[in-house]
Amino acid sequence: MTQDYLEDYLEDYLEIATASVKKLATEFTTTAIERDRVGGTPKYERDRLRDLGLLKIAIPKAYGGWELPWHEVLRISREFAKVDSAIAHVYSYHHLGVTIPHIFGSKEQKEKFYTETVNNNWFWCNALNPLDRRATLTRDGDIWILNGIKSFCSGSKDSDILPITAVNQETSELLALAIPTNREGVTIHDDWDNIGQRQTDSGSISFDQVEVFPHEIFGNRSQSDRPFKTIRACLTQLNLANIYLGIAIGAFEAARKYTQTETRPFINTGIDSAIQDPYILEKYGDMWINLQATEALVDRAGLALQASWEQEWDLTAQQRGETAIAIATAKVSAHKVGLEVTNRIFEVMGARSTSAKYGFDRYWRNLRTFTLHDPVEYKIKAIGDWALNHQIPKPDFYI
Repeated sequence: MTQDYLEDYLEDYLEIATASVKKLATEFTTTAIERDRVGGTPKYERDRLRDLGLLKIAIPKAYGGWELPWHEVLRISREFAKVDSAIAHVYSYHHLGVTIPHIFGSKEQKEKFYTETVNNNWFWCNALNPLDRRATLTRDGDIWILNGIKSFCSGSKDSDILPITAVNQETSELLALAIPTNREGVTIHDDWDNIGQRQTDSGSISFDQVEVFPHEIFGNRSQSDRPFKTIRACLTQLNLANIYLGIAIGAFEAARKYTQTETRPFINTGIDSAIQDPYILEKYGDMWINLQATEALVDRAGLALQASWEQEWDLTAQQRGETAIAIATAKVSAHKVGLEVTNRIFEVMGARSTSAKYGFDRYWRNLRTFTLHDPVEYKIKAIGDWALNHQIPKPDFYI
């Protein structure tokens, strides 16, 4: 293919994806408040993602996918997060899951899982959680037996494929694998009852004598002898930053609409409309500046991530480290600004905006729940070591 053809090819798929996401975001908005209130599995919404072909946007063209660059894939998650962060959560983790055979597996495994995901329209979830080492693998002749439990398994219900980490009983290595969700011995528990991200099904999964075949095991999850094997942490962290930012932008836009139409001017100020109040204007200006700065950081990190991804096995430790710092910087900003905006919007809307019918509290609840994924202080420490000493961070699940 010529370069011009490739650019046109990418542009066509990007236009299709953008139009589909805009359509779905409009649909999801109408039910987001009620679905957040009741929780459960967003089955209809997940099927809409399937129906529009949006499960293959990150899969390489060679295997039938659309191969959108990562900064575009994650920007789509951000767009969903503006209206429904639970959908953004489970959808984005599908993309993170489907890359696991690519990063940790063989060439044959990468081809098999990419191709079959496209052909079968598989929806991946997330049962990796490297901190939870209760799932174990024991060899039984030519196969392995999986037992134990995993927590924080986002998107597990209504999924087709479970990517998992489990401890090899013989070597104590943490292995990455993927199996069908409906395999005998797999039990998804309905035990996700948190204050936020209520439709992510991020509860636990039990495994009882589950058979795992050799082609489903990809290798040591903690092995980092080559920088590309550690790239998934970068993908995960920037994905979170995009969702945090999306939630914050969504909260800001919802507050702006409410202030323009519902907020009343404070008494005895002589101001006819709340949109003329200098203190409300100051708060909006401050939030806007912080959101613009964060969006620039997140977008810059997205470009750095795509550049590192394209290096694949030629990726150097230095480039990987600099990418991780750019992502950590963006995520810290999205974390802090997001919590500030989702809390501060009530100051510019007024007391009546706290009515449950508006559901404005969901922005803070969802963001507060999601930002506890890993302590932000450790990222700031790593960023400080880079800023002062130009020391790149040691790859870990959080950076």
